[in-house]
Amino acid sequence: MNILKFGGTSVGSASGIRTLISILKEREQGDYPVVVLSAMSGVTNLLQAMAEKAQVAEDYTAALKEIEEKHFEVVRTLLPAAAQNPVFTRLKIYFNELEDVLQSVYHLKELSPQTKDLILSFGERCSAFMISHVAKQDFPNAQCVDGAELIKTDSNFGQAKVNTPLTELLIQDFYEANRDKLLFVTGFIASNTEGRTTTLGRGGSDFTAAIWGSALNVNEIEIWTDVDGMLTADPRIVEKAFSLPELSYTEAMELSYFGAKVIYPPTMTPAFLKKIPIVIKNTFNKDFKGTYIRHGVNTSTFPIKGISSIDEISILNLSGSGMVGKAGFSGRLFSLLSREQINVVLITQSSSEHSITFAVKPADALSALAIISKEFELELQAKKLEYPEVENGLAVLAIVGENMKHTPGMSGKLFHALGRNGVNVRAIAQGSSEYNISVILSKTDLSKAVNAVHEAFFENLKKTLHVFCLGTGNIGKTLFRQLLVQSPLLAQNNDLEVKVMGVSNTREMYLSKTAMNLADWENELSRNAEPADLASFVKQMKAMNLPNCVFVDNTASGNPVNFYQEILESSISLVTCNKIGNSAEYEQYAAFKNAARTYGVDFHYETNVGAGLPIIRTLKDLMLSGDNIFSIEAILSGTISFIFNNFKNDVLFHEIVKEAQDKGYTEPDPRDDLNGKDFMRKMLILARDAGYPLEEADVQLESMLPPACLAAASVADFYQELENNAAYFEDLKNKAAAENKVLRYIGKLEEGKVTINLQMVDDSHPFYMLSGSDNIISFTTDRYKDRPLVIKGPGAGAEVTAAGVFADIINVGKK
Repeated sequence: MNILKFGGTSVGSASGIRTLISILKEREQGDYPVVVLSAMSGVTNLLQAMAEKAQVAEDYTAALKEIEEKHFEVVRTLLPAAAQNPVFTRLKIYFNELEDVLQSVYHLKELSPQTKDLILSFGERCSAFMISHVAKQDFPNAQCVDGAELIKTDSNFGQAKVNTPLTELLIQDFYEANRDKLLFVTGFIASNTEGRTTTLGRGGSDFTAAIWGSALNVNEIEIWTDVDGMLTADPRIVEKAFSLPELSYTEAMELSYFGAKVIYPPTMTPAFLKKIPIVIKNTFNKDFKGTYIRHGVNTSTFPIKGISSIDEISILNLSGSGMVGKAGFSGRLFSLLSREQINVVLITQSSSEHSITFAVKPADALSALAIISKEFELELQAKKLEYPEVENGLAVLAIVGENMKHTPGMSGKLFHALGRNGVNVRAIAQGSSEYNISVILSKTDLSKAVNAVHEAFFENLKKTLHVFCLGTGNIGKTLFRQLLVQSPLLAQNNDLEVKVMGVSNTREMYLSKTAMNLADWENELSRNAEPADLASFVKQMKAMNLPNCVFVDNTASGNPVNFYQEILESSISLVTCNKIGNSAEYEQYAAFKNAARTYGVDFHYETNVGAGLPIIRTLKDLMLSGDNIFSIEAILSGTISFIFNNFKNDVLFHEIVKEAQDKGYTEPDPRDDLNGKDFMRKMLILARDAGYPLEEADVQLESMLPPACLAAASVADFYQELENNAAYFEDLKNKAAAENKVLRYIGKLEEGKVTINLQMVDDSHPFYMLSGSDNIISFTTDRYKDRPLVIKGPGAGAEVTAAGVFADIINVGKK
């Protein structure tokens, strides 16, 4: 025989009650189960609110009418007209009794714990009576049982302690006399030895089920609720939370204590003592197996079983020299709190014994502060103790699992996940059992923290990156297209999901609460856009406080660079193809690097130098592996590469420059490419990454153009000057050809100096064989001394640049 307990949501509507009856009809073989019922969902809160209103002489009749109608509607829906009157009459008697009690509170303006328990008991009484009569249509022997008559407690109203021997005797006798009936028992309520109604506190209906289950030594206790068992985290916070097939009693108690509201610790105590399994099932998904809580669970493949949280907590910190070496100080403090019925959620003490930090419910914080100040008044006046401080607006996050005891690195993984997402930990506690590590953090960070920790520990799930993109030009559009095409493969092969949460350009911006549809992002942006404001975009991105965020700058503007520092210091990783930030003052470059290192995030800019070519990454890997860089030579301008690769035979220089412009290889004014400034920025970034604190003025930049070309008033005048200087360029070409060489505009880093100039190279040089608009770079190092390491390929274009940005985003995801 089993105990079946149905929660408020399960009995909160006519459809839920129909499902409850269908579940019972499937159990007709063997002994009848005992059914324990909660009040209809929302009724207990309404009863509490009515009691509080009556206490201050406020009108409560609207809520009373709402409760009545809630029950009457179910009766009208589920019972035939001929069977409704007796139920309406009994319910009306209950509501009249309730109104009489509330009237007394209203006139006396006094609400004692005893009276409050009596008021709250009407929810379960009405629910059990009503549902038992609905069940009579299918179970003529259904009987409503007032649990208060059988569960006996002390007179601690609101949180009564059960007299277990007497209660079990009463339940056993009652059941033996009525075992041929289907019993519907009121949950939550009990009575003292004088017969006055008491309540069993938070989760009291679950506790009732466990008390009955223990008394009757049942096979299982089934808790029917509105979720698929115990989940790895709160599904309202973590979309990826999933059901656990089983938990040990200890794991379930730890999760429940720290906020998992599916079941409460007192519920499990009677079952735990008699090793009765508890199964959590979903009324609205009754075929789902649910979660079993029992002894002897199988070893899990996960290092933890779940993440639990309390979203409202306050901490008090007591410190001072008067605590050091003072035997019994902690006992005095916590005995004091215990006497005042203040529950301490978490305790941590420094090894120096100089301070104790403990967490309490916010409602208890001021009371705790007051009684501590009174108890330790002499120590405070003598300055042996500092006046205690209260911090509000905090939350608790706890990871729970028996495997933690045997798995090294649990704390490291937890704090890495929190630190990388900028979550500051205010206090830490770990029990000696090692089943639980608890941290206190800001309430505003709770959602981000739980999601980040969930991804860190449940590695079989896809990791999620939340991306905010700046720039919707060629690179931005191409990146979105690449993300859309690659998403299935990323999920399948890399367990990675990239969600674009915000987009902005110079005209409009949009930040979404859910991932944008990359197949329709342009329409989504235009439908929801607000005027572009980069400061507002960054502010809203930070306010969303999502885990694993990446800010992507696909612009060539200096404005976004002004926000890089703020973004990195907000523990948001940054990916940029914008060279301006890293090629301005060295101090700024170093500040970005420092911020990324300090705040534990990534700052990737592979596309600053060679679009999608792995140049920055290769240089970094060479240096990390201890190689010594002798020199770096490079051609890092696709435009200039194209021009000199095709400046041969009878082609004139101005003709090939015009061809490059027509093909889209140059800026609208070709001088923006040919003046070497862009090339210089790239070489400067390479030099800095190689460890040299160089400024722009330190780069020796030799122009490939005569001064008259650079000084031309317009693009048309520029082309005219190129034509006027045709002899100059022809002379260079002919001289190189005469020596079997080719012209190359080469940047070189050697011994901390950067030079960029036009050179003639022969076929022994790695840059001799170059075609199209390819970039090329050569690393001469200790390991690559005789034959330099060469990287060659397209160094410009939306496809390869977007691919480089994409790769940088994925590299963030790997961490």
